Amino acid sequence: MAKRKITVVGGGLAGSLMAVYFAKRGFDVEVYERRPDMRRADIGAGKSINLALSVRGILALEKVGLKEAILENAIAMNGRMMHSENGDLSYQPYGKEGQYINSVSRGGLNVHLLELADENPNVKLFFNHRCLDVDLEKSIATFKDENGEKVTVESDYIIGGDGAFSAVRMRMMKSARLDYSQDYLDHGYKELTIPPTADGKFAMEPNALHIWPRGSYMMIALPNPDKTFTCTLFFPYSGENSFETITTPEQVMDFFNTHFPDAVPMMPTLIEDFFGNPTGSLVTVRCFPWVANKAVLLGDACHAVVPFYGQGMNCAFEDCVVMDECIEKHGDDLDAAFREYEILRKPNADAIADLALQNFIEMRDLVGDPAFLKQKEVEHDLCERYPDLFKSQYELVTFTNEPYAFAQQRGASNTQFVQQLVSEGLTNQLGDRSFIENRLRKHRGEATT
Repeated sequence: MAKRKITVVGGGLAGSLMAVYFAKRGFDVEVYERRPDMRRADIGAGKSINLALSVRGILALEKVGLKEAILENAIAMNGRMMHSENGDLSYQPYGKEGQYINSVSRGGLNVHLLELADENPNVKLFFNHRCLDVDLEKSIATFKDENGEKVTVESDYIIGGDGAFSAVRMRMMKSARLDYSQDYLDHGYKELTIPPTADGKFAMEPNALHIWPRGSYMMIALPNPDKTFTCTLFFPYSGENSFETITTPEQVMDFFNTHFPDAVPMMPTLIEDFFGNPTGSLVTVRCFPWVANKAVLLGDACHAVVPFYGQGMNCAFEDCVVMDECIEKHGDDLDAAFREYEILRKPNADAIADLALQNFIEMRDLVGDPAFLKQKEVEHDLCERYPDLFKSQYELVTFTNEPYAFAQQRGASNTQFVQQLVSEGLTNQLGDRSFIENRLRKHRGEATT
């Protein structure tokens, strides 16, 4: 392969990982990030949601030799721990025995990726460089550096890994007949903190993702290695209980004492966090095409999703794997590689966007419902008994590398199958493999034995 130069716009998770993939194939790579170098600057609080690393993301890290270093500082979350308004706890495992997701620090992971990129002599990192414009045909990107000076960069290809509000995508929208939509939820989010106990221990069960489901809103908490929990309140912007109406310390305390009473004693900095941390927005971005002349979109720049399936980072990392596989397949024909990449990834990006929105409803409305929990028990039983026959939608999404589009379709079918078993009173036959196999084949329209 002839040596090529790649400009990566965005040094976040996807951009820095893709830079490593390019470097390993011998490309000269320059990464331009608008923020300061995270390895030297303090990472601000309240600006990101903790990340749930699962199979797809782990595979992407394993391919660049970073799996062990990241998992060493991760905390396994084996299931959901639901907190009712009266403080009762109920637990729901995520998958079969040994299946779990990993709570990781967004900042810590990004630092690891930047360090790994920087180890490659053919990678150069530039910080405090904001992308001003892109020439799609000539593959020229223009940046403004920290001194306010314009910097013009020429390369063979430009990778737009610069997030949901991508400057590269903006140029493509103006001149490349790119279809685009963005949809905001009526909810924003606020990060809060549960510190360690006085004796330095976790204040709650650490190996679980904690959820306080309350219908039109909810709070979650993920564990950190320093024995803290990062809590995230997902809350309407307007309405009776909302960011618009709860505006004083007294109102915050009254609201939390009423709706999250078991959490309040564990949150000594609740007021400071609520008013000191920013309110983040939740947006879904869809667009197509992802390739225009010599520019290619990656990660949130082409498919930002809401965080309720814990797959935003995993999906972006899977982009990197698929793009690298397409380059492996097409060799020196990068145009063909990038065209195949967008065709392969677009349906799966749309599928996980839909699934993430669906899971928001499940997490805030259903996880405390007895009928829903009964359905999940049956589903879990089927997954445990017949792993060769049945996988839940969550298992397909989180614990396999099956395409998201397949996980969406097959998972929905399997959920319907479980609902039928429950509604027809057939759960007493879960131990009869022949019965389950024939019912499942009939449900899927397959030949029965």
